Amino acid sequence: MNTELATLGTGCFWCTEAVLNQVDGVVRAVSGYMGGHHEDPSYDDICTGETGHAEVVQVEFDPAQIRFSQILDWFWAMHDPTTLNAQGADVGTQYRSAIFYHSEAQREEALQSKQAYEASEDFSRKYSQPIVTEITAASHFYPAEGYHQDYYRQNQAAPYCRAVIAPKLEKLDLDS
Repeated sequence: MNTELATLGTGCFWCTEAVLNQVDGVVRAVSGYMGGHHEDPSYDDICTGETGHAEVVQVEFDPAQIRFSQILDWFWAMHDPTTLNAQGADVGTQYRSAIFYHSEAQREEALQSKQAYEASEDFSRKYSQPIVTEITAASHFYPAEGYHQDYYRQNQAAPYCRAVIAPKLEKLDLDS
């Protein structure tokens, strides 16, 4: 199987991973960090807001089953792309909205997708501010610590999972 990568930041990586792990055609979704200047950051490092990294999920997908543009449709649906450096109660540059493209074709698709979504009726119904999503070249991906991987599946009873992730999954018609 030939696979491709997509790397997305939609706020808390636990939420993003919980969604994308349920999308047909996604082979693997791994929580991690990208877009900063500190080598081999830890969760504690990025929480300072001083490393420049975003919490991201790197998605390995099968393009024979799902196109990059369809992954971007999930991206827009799962978060608020109009809030700068915040998603809900999660605030800081590590929670920014970001698409890290892995090829020129992905960059073009991301720009087109952003433009189309911002012009859509769905967008104008939900938001009054413009999209602030960063679209930038992928850099080194640092997988997050093991306890962050498959966090929702392993911690469904945790308060954050019940209050934030489960409602997001229900809103997107996914298993919670």
